[in-house]
Amino acid sequence: MNGKATGDGDRQGNRIIPGINARLTALRSDLFSVSDYSADKLAEIIRDVGFACDCCTKCCTKEFNDHVFLLDNDTAVIKGIATEALVPAPYFELCDQNGQFYDSGYALRTLPDGSCFFLGGTRCRIYNSRLSICRIYPYMLHREPDDDGIVDWRQVSGLNKHGSYHNEIPVIECLAIAQETKEFEIAFLEQTIRFYEFLCGYFADNRLRHVRKVYDDRMRAFRKGEEIEVAVLYNGRLEPWRMRGDGAVPGNGTL
Repeated sequence: MNGKATGDGDRQGNRIIPGINARLTALRSDLFSVSDYSADKLAEIIRDVGFACDCCTKCCTKEFNDHVFLLDNDTAVIKGIATEALVPAPYFELCDQNGQFYDSGYALRTLPDGSCFFLGGTRCRIYNSRLSICRIYPYMLHREPDDDGIVDWRQVSGLNKHGSYHNEIPVIECLAIAQETKEFEIAFLEQTIRFYEFLCGYFADNRLRHVRKVYDDRMRAFRKGEEIEVAVLYNGRLEPWRMRGDGAVPGNGTL
């Protein structure tokens, strides 16, 4: 079932998802700030850092980077390559009064040793189709404003823990990385906004509400080995999953 957006002025939004109006306002403000961030400034930072991959594969492990979150266009790529590589992203955003969790996107499955599903030795098996966050890594933008309300640069991921630095990177390449980094952050924020807007409508249509106590209780049960149900929003539809421990199995159809 499709949801429909609930505007910031609709008090029902706060009743079904406490604090949702303020959350959406903050996300939209972040979106404006990131869109307005100077790609030239970002390119200068990228050139100064001069990061180069040394194929250590640390960034391709759960221990080092926790998980690889997928934008919807990345999910489409993976669905065309290996659907078994998809799992609901961790840290589910919402949970209704019935104990159903809701997730804004997918992540890449990791292997038992914690490495990426697509890591083969020291090489990515889908390098030519690698995902948005993998292409821009280790660069990203901080979404917290500084004292002047300007989005600030986030520390380079894994700085001084992998790769080599102060390599010469052509200016045109730095600009391309900067632009792609901005595009990733914009797409991430837009996807998050769509998720919350959709869930406002879906919850209202189905008489659901987000209940923090139910969320906490079900998460404790999940950590103790109980199965939970997670619905992932993808392409305007909620796709059901069942999860237990590190296992995730897709359900049937859409909600």
